[in-house]
Amino acid sequence: MTSSETELVRVLDQDGRYAPSPAAEQYLPLIEAIGDAELEQFYRDMSIIRAIDTQATNLQRQGQLALWPPSRGQEAAQVGSARATRAQDTIFPSYREHAVTRIRGVDPLDIIKLMRGVSHGGWDPTDPKNGNTRLYTLVLGSQALHATGYAMGLSFDGRTGTGDPERDEAVIVYYGDGASSQGDVHEAMVFAASYQAPSVFFLQNNHWAISVPVTTQSRVPLVERSAGYGIPSVRVDGNDVLASYAVSRVALDEARSGQGPRAIEAVTYRLGAHTTSDDPTKYRHTDEEDIWALRDPIVRMRTFLEGRGAAASFFDDVDAEGADAAEDLRARTVELGPPPVSRMFDHVYSDPHPLIEEQKAWQAKYEASFEGGQA
Repeated sequence: MTSSETELVRVLDQDGRYAPSPAAEQYLPLIEAIGDAELEQFYRDMSIIRAIDTQATNLQRQGQLALWPPSRGQEAAQVGSARATRAQDTIFPSYREHAVTRIRGVDPLDIIKLMRGVSHGGWDPTDPKNGNTRLYTLVLGSQALHATGYAMGLSFDGRTGTGDPERDEAVIVYYGDGASSQGDVHEAMVFAASYQAPSVFFLQNNHWAISVPVTTQSRVPLVERSAGYGIPSVRVDGNDVLASYAVSRVALDEARSGQGPRAIEAVTYRLGAHTTSDDPTKYRHTDEEDIWALRDPIVRMRTFLEGRGAAASFFDDVDAEGADAAEDLRARTVELGPPPVSRMFDHVYSDPHPLIEEQKAWQAKYEASFEGGQA
């Protein structure tokens, strides 16, 4: 069902009141089963990653990083969807999914290493501590192909659709409104639909592909693009963490059970710059930014929790935890040194290669020829 046929799935209104839209009715039993501890975890996740994100932006401005892509304003879409995954699921992020990667176990410092230029990938996706999280992808949309290929492999290997929810696997891939116009994304949807791959396409529509508004990119709601391939698609309020969680949970369960791919368009907004190399004042109006600032996902969730009786001490504890996490990230960032020169040779081939060994030896000899043994 496309957005032209149904309303946006929303549970919390702009003011944080519990006011489900008609499209949210089917998800209410799932939402109402969420306990206080989980609800508070949603808020904790969003608040802490914003503190980390703000610190990383500051570090880039101070010359510690080459680049940083802020995620401010998109926390609810990311936290809700990430908390809906199961441990055995595989995550294919774009380059702004800081909340998703942290929830899955990736150390934010590993993202810093990538953006600082001291790591070729950031983290080892095969290390269990990283929660089956693949590497950030700066080539727009290519991760959709990677995710679909992996999901097809799950089907071929009998690792999905067996009826055992504790064992069946799914894939979720994140991309933005700009990437939704890339051929790679559309090719991925063709194969996912044709092979009924257990994948969820999670589109974060933050309204701006760098400086190009979504109204220029598409004449119809973006959710209709995936629906056009026969993929059941849902449009959700991406600033409502409860709606994002419920919609993602259902989509992942359906994909995992062998019902084929699903797609979600999370309607959100990038409150900050596209990256720290961007100046949004050149193409956006402050009136638009002010409107979306009133829909801040963290403020909305805080209001909801306060209405349920959450203590002031809880919010104080979260603020303190966020400040500690941000300060820890700063301290570890400034301590990072340059990687060893030999690292450029380590992962060219999966097995030892005589040409690489020869080049490595030449490089070492070259370095040793300089005074002090370093170029």
